[in-house]
Amino acid sequence: MSGSQRSRRRLLRATAISATLAAALSLAACAGGSGPAEIRFHLSKPEAIPYFRELIADYNASQDDVRVVFDTSSNLQAGFLRGNPPDLGLLNYNMEMARFMERGALSDLSDMPEADRILPEVQDLVDQYATYPGRTSVLPYSVMAASVIYNKEIFEQQGLEVPQTWDELQAVCEQLSAAGITPFYATFKDPWTVGQGWFDYTVGGSIDVAGFFDEMNDLGTEVGPDSDVSFQTTLVDPVDRMTQLTENYVNPDAASRAYGDGNLAFAKGEAAMYLQGPWAFGEIAKTNDAMQLGTFPLPMTDDPDDLRVRVNIDLAAWIPEASQHKQEARDFLSYLFDKDVMDEYNAAFLGYGTTTDSAPVTDERIIGMKEYYDQARFYQGPSKAIPLTIPTDNYMQGIVTGSDVEGTLQVMDADWARLALRQ
Repeated sequence: MSGSQRSRRRLLRATAISATLAAALSLAACAGGSGPAEIRFHLSKPEAIPYFRELIADYNASQDDVRVVFDTSSNLQAGFLRGNPPDLGLLNYNMEMARFMERGALSDLSDMPEADRILPEVQDLVDQYATYPGRTSVLPYSVMAASVIYNKEIFEQQGLEVPQTWDELQAVCEQLSAAGITPFYATFKDPWTVGQGWFDYTVGGSIDVAGFFDEMNDLGTEVGPDSDVSFQTTLVDPVDRMTQLTENYVNPDAASRAYGDGNLAFAKGEAAMYLQGPWAFGEIAKTNDAMQLGTFPLPMTDDPDDLRVRVNIDLAAWIPEASQHKQEARDFLSYLFDKDVMDEYNAAFLGYGTTTDSAPVTDERIIGMKEYYDQARFYQGPSKAIPLTIPTDNYMQGIVTGSDVEGTLQVMDADWARLALRQ
């Protein structure tokens, strides 16, 4: 479908969705309104700015009662503190964003038809971070699933099957190494790539991440070497396995390679596997758009039933209590949550749908994760469930470059208990 065709379809949808609002606002306009109500729409995803700019233009052209202003640079915390947050947000949802929900700063959206369409297992991902009594304040818009990216051509040339157990993964790595092929391309120079990939995939493939953090939060200041769960006791085995991979099966210059280096090297066929999310596909394609890539969950146990993929709520919608234009913001939210609009976004950005009527993914690069997503065999990255005041990514960077595993995890336990005491 061409861009002009998409624009026409969006314009028709926006016109239909806005009809109800136009009728509701007509009386107020006759009573002396001085132009369209202006709402501020905040987006946190830079690469999606052109896409949403077009949506906003279509919506604004469809009616005269509301004008959506695009806001991509405001400081959210400052806006909430001043009582002047954006009227509608569409942001990556994580623990930091959850602070606003748990304090009651986000309005209740549970009465909206869009709330009824959200998959329960996806809405549960929001609740893992925070809830507010009696409210559904955040509606997931798109989910990104991430796992091992692999070069299908290399696997085929070497006669390799996608591994489903820890032993099979090691066997694949050994065969690749024997053939002179680097199994994994690693980029340890950028701490976040260690956290989101190596740490998250190994831990998420080994334990019940949500259950672990529920227990950690309950223990609070009691977390330590003698507690039922802790970083140093519960995560020591997964992190040990992470180091087995990073010590034996990555490029020798990993400590000096950054994310951009990894995308370029992998595009050149310098390794068979890469621990990155779908955001890397576009960067890889800039160098080699003919590359045949697929994805599979990193196996960390000897039971294929333990296979899971890492997910994060790529974008989620909310409307602040402090907004003076909640109804207008709801109207634009309804437009954004139109099935065709959501499906087009997910197809363009390789996301998974959050609603019961979402179109299934078809892109060959991410279809390997479909069965796991459809069966809710997923987890949110453990690195994102740890407060930013604990520098998890840096700790993991230290481990993969030589720091002691148990000693580092003990420090993380102490950090957790100290933070719980302050709170």
